[in-house]
Amino acid sequence: MREYSRIAKLMGSSFKLSVVENDPIRAEKLLQVGIDEIVRIEELLSEFKSTSEVSKINQSAGSETLKVNQECYALIERSLAISELTNGCFDITVGALKKIYDFKNAEFKMPSRVRINETLNRVGYKKVRLNPENRSLSFDHENLRISFAAIGKGYASDRVKAIWKQEGVFGGYVNASGDLNTFGCKPDGTEWRVGIANPDKKEEMLLFIPGTEVSVATSGDYEQFFEYKGRRYSHNINPHTGRPLSGIKSVSIVSPSAELSDALATAVYVMGRKEGINFVDQLPQTHAIIIDDQNNLFLSKDLEYDEIGS
Repeated sequence: MREYSRIAKLMGSSFKLSVVENDPIRAEKLLQVGIDEIVRIEELLSEFKSTSEVSKINQSAGSETLKVNQECYALIERSLAISELTNGCFDITVGALKKIYDFKNAEFKMPSRVRINETLNRVGYKKVRLNPENRSLSFDHENLRISFAAIGKGYASDRVKAIWKQEGVFGGYVNASGDLNTFGCKPDGTEWRVGIANPDKKEEMLLFIPGTEVSVATSGDYEQFFEYKGRRYSHNINPHTGRPLSGIKSVSIVSPSAELSDALATAVYVMGRKEGINFVDQLPQTHAIIIDDQNNLFLSKDLEYDEIGS
């Protein structure tokens, strides 16, 4: 058995796909199947491609009821369920708020309270109306838009893993810009170990999560942050207040599903350390690792992990 890998730029991120196989030709075919599946999902979910299902929804659902592709409808349905579970801390309609911030400007300027409030009027998962009888949806606000930026890569990763498992692959993983989704075993038969990085030094691992079926997604400000009036802020936006988040450097969620880990990493980041840990502690097979802005490490209960050097 050997590990075979491919790296590709997909969904605006760097993906590394790896399978454990004894046949190099079969391995290459499986890797290509994985890449093709991510490309297919990007064509479906990208808000930047005018022909995608999401673009069609965003162009029309504010003015009419729109019948939606079954796969996209199911993802919207699950996204809204996660929004309900997290009391709106995860929200696929939050994109409008991000557009009023100019994070690339060296001299950051906070939008006015009036502008934030005006934008909040067209944000909110409860303004997305689903009709399961004919698989259609509509928006309560004509300028509301949806985005799968905080769940799409996790969904794509799960789809690739499901295809590979159906094909009987011994083991493998999908790495989407550091968010890892593993299954099976390494070539030597041992478990995979997913590293949780130091947010200040990405090459330095703080601990490892072992397992044969582990999905870890991280939301943090270590790559995208700015300082305003002496305080460090993330580019992530609180859907309730419309303001950037502060106080936490990174949140990593461990669960059996990359889609769920992806969405909950964002939600727990919004909740904050105390509420976020308490929330995760109520969920089965789900764990959180939170690092605050003072580099303090907080873990949810019963998290199994390996310390560095073990």
